[in-house]
Amino acid sequence: GFLYTGQTSKALQRFIDRLHPEVTNVPLMRMGPSGDGGYLVPDDLDGIAALFSPGVAQSSAFEADALERGLAVYLADASVEGPASGIADLPRVHFRKEFVGARGRTDRLSLQDWVMESTVDVSSDLMAQIDIEGAEYELLLEASPELLHRFRVLVIEFHSVEWWASPGMFQVVEAAIGRLLETHRVVHAHPNNWMGTKTVQGVELPPLLELTFHRRDRAEFKGWASQIPHPLDAPNVPRHREVVLPRNWWGGPKGR
Repeated sequence: GFLYTGQTSKALQRFIDRLHPEVTNVPLMRMGPSGDGGYLVPDDLDGIAALFSPGVAQSSAFEADALERGLAVYLADASVEGPASGIADLPRVHFRKEFVGARGRTDRLSLQDWVMESTVDVSSDLMAQIDIEGAEYELLLEASPELLHRFRVLVIEFHSVEWWASPGMFQVVEAAIGRLLETHRVVHAHPNNWMGTKTVQGVELPPLLELTFHRRDRAEFKGWASQIPHPLDAPNVPRHREVVLPRNWWGGPKGR
């Protein structure tokens, strides 16, 4: 990391190399709308019991697609009164008016407690779609390895990525996402075009970045993604210029 090498840009790029999207024998599909709230996920949802979706947006189309595939849906967000898109009253939809983050904060529900307090079988695989305005880092640091392993698929929007170039923030990011990379691989990366990319210390960074993780035991590595953007990608904000994933974020490590 930064504190040991003294070379911030090189340490950051080496970490970014670990996030390069991989191609596997499991194809990607799109869930949710063609726009904000839609994400690419591996076509490997059979047998997943439930989707945990902290951060409730104006559209619940992603969650509606999960329901159609037989998953129960658990949502949490203290800033809204309930899910959107007419799914609120469906029997397999469960909503909590709470923010999700690290245990011990009075205004946060931990992912660990949330899953334990649900009615989902303790041995079942899970899925997550996480968009919680920066609390994703504390959520990943808080969750136990056993809990993270239960999530076969995770879609996470990472916020303030330009701050990864700060030594203190880098240590948090490397620890939080590094825990997930022990058991999962990145299979898709897509910048949210609400903001353009920023270059910090010579490293190009998309401030808002959606990453899809797939558990390593569910697929075989076939190579590095080379078609960027993916044919199923769509801009989050149609009226904004599309932001293409910077070249230093894909194609496989270059021996840095």
